[in-house]
Formats: sequence, C-alpha cells, structure tokens
Amino acid sequence: MTGAERRPRAVVLLSGGLDSATTLAMAVDEGFECHTLALDYGQRHRAELEAAASLSAALGAAGHRTVQVDLRRIGGSALTDDIPVPVSSSDSESTSDPTSDGIPVTYVPARNTVLLAIATGLAETLAADALFIGVNAVDYSGYPDCRPQFIAAFEDLARLATKRGVEGHELAVRTPLIHLSKAEIIRSGDALGVDYSGTVSCYQADATGRACGHCDSCRIRRDGFEAAGVPDPTRYVDRCID
Repeated sequence: MTGAERRPRAVVLLSGGLDSATTLAMAVDEGFECHTLALDYGQRHRAELEAAASLSAALGAAGHRTVQVDLRRIGGSALTDDIPVPVSSSDSESTSDPTSDGIPVTYVPARNTVLLAIATGLAETLAADALFIGVNAVDYSGYPDCRPQFIAAFEDLARLATKRGVEGHELAVRTPLIHLSKAEIIRSGDALGVDYSGTVSCYQADATGRACGHCDSCRIRRDGFEAAGVPDPTRYVDRCID
C-alpha cells in the first residue's frame, strides 16, 4: 500500500473510561488507523491508565502511548489535590459540595487543553488527519473545556500553531459524543462491541479498578446503563449500591 492509499490516521485520546473507549470504537469503525494517547497527570489512581492500555489493544489501535504531566503540582481539583470527591448517599444528594462557582470540583484545570496540545504534537509527527476526544457537553456541561466553543477554538489554534496546519494540512478535532446523552453513548458503544467491563470511570476507583459506586461519575454511569437498557458490567467495591 502506497502513502497515497494508506488508511486515514487518527490520534485518539484514551483515558480508560467509558466515553473515550466508545470514541475509539467509533474512530476504528470509521476506518481510521488509530494511535491512542493517555495522560498520566497525577490522578488519584492508575487503574484507568492500565485500562486505557488494555482497551487500546482490544479495540484494534495501531499503538498506544502514555505521557506523564504532573498536574498535582498545580492542584485545584478533587482529582489532583486534597479536596474531597463529591459522593452521593441515601441521606442526601451529596456528602460534599460538588461545585465551586458553578464548576464541579472534579474539573482539572487545563487538563483538556494539555491533553489536546500533546495529542496535536503526536498528530503532527504521525501526519494524522484527525484527533478524537470523548468530551461530552450533556452529562458534564459544567466543565468549561468540554464545550463546543472550546473545541472550535482549539481547532483554530492547531491550524495556526503547527507546521502541517500552515502548510494546508488542517487537523480535524473530532468530538463524536459531544451532544449525546450517556445512554446514547452506551448504546452506540454496545452496538460496536465495546466491553464496558474493562473501562474505569470512577473518580476514586481502587487499585484493581473497582468503582466506589457513590461519586458523581459512578452515578452518571449507572444511570446511563439503566436508561440505555444495557446491563451494567461495572465492578463495584460494594455491590450493595444505594
């Protein structure tokens, strides 16, 4: 196969969670040669990084990389600092305030900006045609870096700031999940054969990837499976979830 006949190439950001796994499956289904990228940013657990590597291989990616950037040195998030992760209980909506000035405390300052910047660099070295990221503006509408406006602005930045961009090879930043509900995402991935038992979405999963069942991410994920009518394969630390 000559260079002109090669499959279109894509960099896919893969966290090890439900959304990014579905995004990878979609990119593979579209015929892209996928190169996955995970960010070890100092998150609370490494289980999601291990899940990302396994999912990359299982879903047929051409290669996988993990890049380390210590966002704990910045802090400011329940995922990278000594801030309690909001959890639900049978007695109240949450045992801690889930937001700060309207933005969830699980928002990691600049994470998606850093992720996209590193992925753009990899896309340039691989001469990739697209960059896929599983951001969602429905269930995570409180995150400023999951909005369509942010993605459009970053796509403009990539066009202006890269050698390939200024030479006319614009990088498409693809967000196939951005307007989907969690149930729609799950149905889409299920139809593509994604094994969600291998994904880790919990903000405070244990060392083996078992979910707490009570954080906001677990709640949204559990509700999504119920709404989708798809059996929830999540491994919980305590199966007796309220």
